[in-house]
Amino acid sequence: MNKNKRQQIFERFRTENPSPKTELEYASPFELLIAVILSAQATDVGVNKATRKLYPIANTPKAIYKLGVEGLKEYIKTIGLYNSKANNVIKTCRMLVELHDSEVPQTRDALEALPGVGRKTANVVLNTAFGQPTMAVDTHIFRVSNRTAIAKGKDVVEVEKRLVKFIPDEFMMDAHHWLILHGRYTCVARKPRCGSCTIEDLCEFKQKVGND
Repeated sequence: MNKNKRQQIFERFRTENPSPKTELEYASPFELLIAVILSAQATDVGVNKATRKLYPIANTPKAIYKLGVEGLKEYIKTIGLYNSKANNVIKTCRMLVELHDSEVPQTRDALEALPGVGRKTANVVLNTAFGQPTMAVDTHIFRVSNRTAIAKGKDVVEVEKRLVKFIPDEFMMDAHHWLILHGRYTCVARKPRCGSCTIEDLCEFKQKVGND
């Protein structure tokens, strides 16, 4: 895929959705951090249902840490892997209180040092909460990047690096959201909805399918 095609693809994404947002509900960097930790192998809808109950009760590192692992589980037990997530969240809250004055750090290294926070989670927080031009590659973005040929790679880190390299600077702040939404609703895993895709003519996927 050439530079001109990528430019056109992201221009169309921007025209269609000028201000893309994460579907996770949050009101602070900390709330976003916890929501992203909880979202691993879970849906945003499921996470939002849990945090709508949790955050009115506890939405700071100190408050959630005070709940303890068992107390937190009561709010997130509808989410997959809730046992390990509860442990990680409590440990993360303790570290935020003790090491970061209850503030979410704004560097990748400090974020990835928190339990339950990997490269993808760190990138989401840096981009969405702090406005840094990072690229968090999940299964949707990995699929879209390879299928369309925007940025091919054998693993998520390779795709991330190529996306950062190939996406024009003017689109980097919003590119993560555009790609994840495109993968979630149009370029879906089993049968992509090519017939209703805004970039179908620019996409280099060879097995395009029409809509039923």
